[in-house]
Amino acid sequence: MKKLLLSATFLLAAAVSQAQDFQYKTPPKAIQDLLLAPPTPRLSLASDGQTMALLQVQDFPTVAELAQPELRLAGLRFNPRTNGPSRVSYAVGIKLKKLPNGAEVDVKGLPAQARISSPSWSPDNKSMAFALTTPGSGADGRVELWVLDVASATARRLLAQPLNDAFGNSFEWVSDSKTLLARTVPAGRGAAPSADTAPTGPAVQESGGGKKSGARTYQDLLKNPADERLFDYYATSQLVKVSLADGAAQALGQPGIIQTASASPSGQYVLVRTRHRPYSYLLPISSFPQRIDVLDLGSGAVVKTVADLPLADNVPTNFDAVATGPRGHSWRADVPATIAYAEAQDGGDPKVKADIRDKVYTLTAPFTGSAQELAALPMRFAGLTWGNDKLALADGYRWADRHQTTWQLNPSAPAGPLTVLFDGSSQDTYKNPGTPYEHRNAQGKYVLLTGGPSGQSIYLLGEGASPEGDRPFVDELDLTSKKTTRWWRSEAPVYEIPVAILDASGKKRTLLTRRESLTQNPNYYLRDATKKDKLTAVTKFPNPYAAFGGSFKKQVLHYKRADGVDLTADLYLPQNYKKTDGPLPTLMEAYPVEFKDKNNAGQVSGSPYTFTRLSWASPVYWVTQGYAVLANASIPIVGEGSKEPNDTYTEQLVSSAKAAIDEGARLGVVDPSKVGVMGHSYGAFMTANLLSHSNLFKAGIARSGAYNRTLTPFGFQGEERTFWQAPEVYNAMSPFNYADKIKTPILLIHGEADNNSGTFPIQSERYYAALKGQGATARYVVLPAEAHGYAARENLLHMLWEMNTWLDKYVKAPNPPQAN
Repeated sequence: MKKLLLSATFLLAAAVSQAQDFQYKTPPKAIQDLLLAPPTPRLSLASDGQTMALLQVQDFPTVAELAQPELRLAGLRFNPRTNGPSRVSYAVGIKLKKLPNGAEVDVKGLPAQARISSPSWSPDNKSMAFALTTPGSGADGRVELWVLDVASATARRLLAQPLNDAFGNSFEWVSDSKTLLARTVPAGRGAAPSADTAPTGPAVQESGGGKKSGARTYQDLLKNPADERLFDYYATSQLVKVSLADGAAQALGQPGIIQTASASPSGQYVLVRTRHRPYSYLLPISSFPQRIDVLDLGSGAVVKTVADLPLADNVPTNFDAVATGPRGHSWRADVPATIAYAEAQDGGDPKVKADIRDKVYTLTAPFTGSAQELAALPMRFAGLTWGNDKLALADGYRWADRHQTTWQLNPSAPAGPLTVLFDGSSQDTYKNPGTPYEHRNAQGKYVLLTGGPSGQSIYLLGEGASPEGDRPFVDELDLTSKKTTRWWRSEAPVYEIPVAILDASGKKRTLLTRRESLTQNPNYYLRDATKKDKLTAVTKFPNPYAAFGGSFKKQVLHYKRADGVDLTADLYLPQNYKKTDGPLPTLMEAYPVEFKDKNNAGQVSGSPYTFTRLSWASPVYWVTQGYAVLANASIPIVGEGSKEPNDTYTEQLVSSAKAAIDEGARLGVVDPSKVGVMGHSYGAFMTANLLSHSNLFKAGIARSGAYNRTLTPFGFQGEERTFWQAPEVYNAMSPFNYADKIKTPILLIHGEADNNSGTFPIQSERYYAALKGQGATARYVVLPAEAHGYAARENLLHMLWEMNTWLDKYVKAPNPPQAN
């Protein structure tokens, strides 16, 4: 008996050891140094183009910082200590610079270890407001409203009462540049509700009446009455107007769950969106009941309740389905006080036949009359861009065939005939005309920049996709003649994108651009678009990889899939690689994309001239370890006409991957017998499917993926059919169903606190259990406190160690261990 007990104890200890806590590891020094290379400052440009703020970026937070308290309620995540977002990439300092050649001036008055977010210029560009977070060690954390005086380069706290930043963007300038609106923690709020130790009853949900109310797979939802009380406590705010002069605050209206508050261009009214009960345990806050009110900015009194909408729990799951009733209320940006909104004419269901999908309405102060119809659209309304009394643009979209249209409207002649300005496939990037350029007007609102001799021109900024790669451009479009004049286009061997038009009226045509090349990291320039070589450097950010040779060897490969679809991939090789070195072990990375037209699927994206800046998720680190890397390998999944892309997902997936490997082998740089594959999110899903349905790879790395599509039954990624409409597709695309087929080693990595729709950690947990149960070679790593995108220094270094160890063991080794 004693011997039997000892044996049982030994077996239990062995079982526990397989799931014990694991100490953090670090990857090889070359990879570690690349990850920790200094970040480049962010740029925020004043609307007059005379001043820029350079925001020094926070380095990677520690896992201890990431693991601060976090509440996950109604689709939100926030820190209960600060009543602000729990995961923010902060700036830690600000420098001001006058354009073009002014000195960089450090802003004074900031506290040590500042955590800065949401910078916002005043309409007159004399001030910048921002949020400053003090984490605190308990209940003393807070998010504060600060303001920066540009002339003196001095910052100060403006408001004593802490912001309620649970929704983010908790403040906004009023057009007078002397006042701000802010959502604050209500005074005297008291202590937070305590968690119920003894529930008074079960949490109950009920449906009936035959009403269909499918919902996609969301995370962080309310679960019970205790969650509702916590949500009410932390989400409730008091709207105040704050004087820039002395920080004096006046309450406007009553406290509530105020999601947004925006002042009218005139500065006379405030448009307030408030969420209210009854809440849902199946849907996030974006579907909760909402009330749209107009308040008087002077008194805070309610002038008009524009809408009070119920819980949106019966919206079809189609991608361009919408809730019934008015939606998308916002201010018309070019007039003093007019509200615009849309309303579905098809019950919000794109499957319903209708000549008119949406109507757009306006309602003008003092809001006592009836709304006026502005436009009736044959497609789903996707947004308005305001210009002036005679010019506005309306966008429409249809998911089924990926079609989009932009119409030119005359606001002075509402409900008139629609004039098509642009029309075509959203996936036909070669024919994309560009995006109409907006600038901030005197009221601080964004409107179309117009110009030309008769004031009938607008300006288009585009990526300039072409068979040679992206070549960004600036065009002037005469709306009368419909003639387009090209101002400027990026030229090889650099990649340059327009950031802002600073002068469209003079002969100089001044642009602010960001310019880079294969060997030069991005910097900002002033460009005279009338003169090819007229450039003035604005920033001189140093090369973060100067210590590592300065840049990476990149080549864009062009090749075809077996069915004739054109494909591309970025090939990276080790710094000192020579063709005589022969083929290399290889790491391939990709992310599948659905298309409705194979010609669009074969279009080239990206540029061969961009500087490679490594994110934490990049595969390029492994060139330092002697690998060839095939990054951004295109994996188009095409379904033309009545066919859906995912009907032949696995066949197209495998064919695309094989084509990439074959092209690398043809060039003599890829050893096809030693290729690993990796992906994140939908790329992880891709990785698991490739290992399930091919023998192309020696190992796989899948980070934060979903592997069982029956757990996302109301659609996923680009698939809008439900499980019950296409069970064969869901089953065929679920690598969980093929766990018994995997003979290739697979490394699963997942963030413990994944917040992405559909990629619950349980996806990796159950997939690993299935693989283990079938005897597969698999390893499952859970990164503490990480969401869908990883952030903490220790976790990132350990992730890179895990990946490097896995690749070296199963791909790079002369005789990799055989999978079980």
